[in-house]
Amino acid sequence: MKKYLLAGLLVWLPLTVTIWVLATVLGLLSGVFVWVLDASQAVLPEGSRSFIDMLRRIPGLGVLVMLISLFLTGVFATNVVGQWALRQGHRMLNRIPIVKSIYSSVQQVSDTLFSSSGNAFREAVLVEYPRAGAWTIAFVTGRPSGETASHLVGEFLSIYVPTTPNPTSGFFLIVRRGEVIPLAMSVDQALKYVISMGVVAPPARGAVDATPLPLRNSTG
Repeated sequence: MKKYLLAGLLVWLPLTVTIWVLATVLGLLSGVFVWVLDASQAVLPEGSRSFIDMLRRIPGLGVLVMLISLFLTGVFATNVVGQWALRQGHRMLNRIPIVKSIYSSVQQVSDTLFSSSGNAFREAVLVEYPRAGAWTIAFVTGRPSGETASHLVGEFLSIYVPTTPNPTSGFFLIVRRGEVIPLAMSVDQALKYVISMGVVAPPARGAVDATPLPLRNSTG
């Protein structure tokens, strides 16, 4: 019986987690759409409320509208007029107290993580953590800069050590370049390895020389 229960668990667990993640994302998109509809009721004429209520009851409409909105926003942001308008918007938001601190921080993080020219998570490395003799997988995010770099002598790397099985939390470390071992596995493979707690190991592709670690994500 134990054998069959485990076999059934291995079938349903990945499917259940996948459905849960997709349902969470779709629920978030639908929630934003409902919020927009609720906000529009305050400015639209009284006779339009029945139409808004009808839109709210259409299943999947919120997700479809939000995806189209994201696509159109991307098209707008990639042309000359859109880029000019976004720069004006950024400049205005960066002048508002409190708002500028939150907005600028989130913008920098999102640009780094999601931009095609971003610098984060370009290499997977092996590092001794949390003590000597214990090794874990980390991701290179760049080089120390600013005041931090002025206090460090030699070559250092900024790395992110994710936790298991939730890689969205972790630790930011600054280590010497010679103290990390670059891995041949891709970032996606390394994330799967971390999330699975070492169960889903990527195929071995040969050792990599630890000395010439490529700094493709150097922040200067």
